[in-house]
Amino acid sequence: MVGPARPQFVLFGSSIVQLGFGQGGWGAILADIYARKADIVLRGYFGWNSRRAIQVLDQVFPKDAALQPSLVIVYFGGNDSMGPQSCGLGPHVPLPEYIENMRKIATHLQSLSEETRIIFLSCPPVNEHKIHENTSQIFSEMVRTNELCQSYSEACRKLCQEIGVKVVDLFSALQKRDDWMDACFTDGLHLSAEGNKIVVGRY
Repeated sequence: MVGPARPQFVLFGSSIVQLGFGQGGWGAILADIYARKADIVLRGYFGWNSRRAIQVLDQVFPKDAALQPSLVIVYFGGNDSMGPQSCGLGPHVPLPEYIENMRKIATHLQSLSEETRIIFLSCPPVNEHKIHENTSQIFSEMVRTNELCQSYSEACRKLCQEIGVKVVDLFSALQKRDDWMDACFTDGLHLSAEGNKIVVGRY
């Protein structure tokens, strides 16, 4: 390490977190804003859901680490909210399990340090038409709808109100733009530069 330790901000989640460090991504914007003030650490994984997240909590956030994060931003829900497949595979996590998984994540993070701040991002909406256009026949059974996204987003918000964790309501924030379906996504699911700006603007 060069020089004294800086505050550490950890971004933990699925592909919307992983892609957040791409050009114009919300993680990259935060890294620019906090350049020389904090270290932004990416822990985003394509395809992950809340079930997978709780399996690695101790590895990603060890309680005995010499330096605990000053801020953790958590996003899971987009993959969890996908409709279940008949074969039983896929990233879907039933809503009651999703809520409990997110509760476990919050509890673990709250135990790291009294100084660790936590922000959850709720499930954003999707452009269903564009997703359908981009879906291959192999993945045609993997259903993404705004009805499902909204139910997981509302569940995340209610949980955060219950346990005292700050939440950014992405489902509502993105839809404040009249042209959100076209402006906020690259493929109907992942965020465009405009969508990423909205995420950063909500902190």
